[in-house]
Amino acid sequence: MSRVYEIREPIASEMETFEEKFSKLMLSDVPLLNRITHYIIKRKGKQMRPMLIFLCSKLVNSGKVNEKVYRGAAVIELIHTATLIHDDVVDESNKRRGFFSINAIWKNKIAVLVGDFLLSKGMLLCIDNKDYDILDVISESVKQMSEGELLQIEKTKKLDIDEKTYFDIIKKKTASLISSCCKIAAISVDSKPDYVNNIARLGLNIGIAFQIKDDLFDYGKKRIGKPRGIDIKQKKLTLPLIYAINNIEKKEKKWLLSSLKKSKKNKALINQIISLVKESGGLEYAIDVMNKYHNLALDDLELFDDSPYKDSLKKMINYVIQRNY
Repeated sequence: MSRVYEIREPIASEMETFEEKFSKLMLSDVPLLNRITHYIIKRKGKQMRPMLIFLCSKLVNSGKVNEKVYRGAAVIELIHTATLIHDDVVDESNKRRGFFSINAIWKNKIAVLVGDFLLSKGMLLCIDNKDYDILDVISESVKQMSEGELLQIEKTKKLDIDEKTYFDIIKKKTASLISSCCKIAAISVDSKPDYVNNIARLGLNIGIAFQIKDDLFDYGKKRIGKPRGIDIKQKKLTLPLIYAINNIEKKEKKWLLSSLKKSKKNKALINQIISLVKESGGLEYAIDVMNKYHNLALDDLELFDDSPYKDSLKKMINYVIQRNY
């Protein structure tokens, strides 16, 4: 049994029901849109965010979920899918999870419109069901993700991201949505305010660890969901790179910053940058910081009673930093 299916086991029936509901939700009167959403559903990822919502809901509600939990999971998946489509347009990426991206097949204009459709679908699902508390959480998350993306673009141009700014970016871009999953899970079953705050913090720490792990893939040997060195090619200053910039000799730093500006189409230069980051101890530092947030997430989980859902959440938290893609 794969790690993901082990995590999913206590919520298998809920996930099966969710997938049926989500497929129906994606239907439209526009044939082109139906072809595209069918393509998206057939190439869905691991669905970790809906899984997180169902596990957290059952964790705080004695193993029970309700229709609002299903709607919360659907909203999160709609928003997440929309942001991935928009990200591929912004990053000019032709692949997503090893398959052609929406913009690669249907071009940028259609990809942007499909992303907008999914975003509006998520918002309307909340409004139609008067889930204004979920709408409040998800709207804040979308705002933060947009701010994080724009902050990263601005800083990438100047190559002046320090560690504080880096954490501000990843909390907004990645961790805010994962934290929202946990928060929506709790408010959907009317949890106590303490539970909501504790579980939102759990999601934030999972999200930070998740993003640092994603940064480390840029320096790996295998081809995974994204090509090796793609962050360097796009001049994104990730944690290993920031550490290297701040801990190498002045002459090396000057070479590194200069090389980043002209590495877009130079594989040999990208490999040299990767080697320098590794020699500087950048990977070891990033792994240490990732493990710190991984442990914080495990500590947050210990605030809740033992259950099969808690066990699965523990497996999920461990999987976040042990995954190969």
